[in-house]
Amino acid sequence: MKVLHIDHIGVAVNSNQESKTFWSDILGLPFEGEETVTEQKVKTAFFPVDKSEVELLESTAEDGPIAKFIEKKGQGVHHIAFRVDDIEGALAELREKGVKLIDEKPRIGAGGAKIAFIHPKATGGVLVELSER
Repeated sequence: MKVLHIDHIGVAVNSNQESKTFWSDILGLPFEGEETVTEQKVKTAFFPVDKSEVELLESTAEDGPIAKFIEKKGQGVHHIAFRVDDIEGALAELREKGVKLIDEKPRIGAGGAKIAFIHPKATGGVLVELSER
């Protein structure tokens, strides 16, 4: 598996609109736009930083994973995503090494990226996403 760089850091928020003031107006990061990922019950907002991005995550449903995360832990860092060159190969390698996965196969995330999550129990408590674009 080849990790190319940090793709993005996902931040769970109550409201993208309210939160983007800090990221854009105060830090001066460019706002790249919003996208709703219906399958994941989330609305995303992106702020590029060099080869990486900050991704705000607002739940679109009370039973969505982001709503559940905020209910349990509050707003804050939700996950870190690494860009890989071959997500299918990366998942196969992780399975061979006995790493617990949330996603056995890639799914489509924001921006059409292929994504898959590694279970936090395998990473010392950090939700890790792999992303191939």
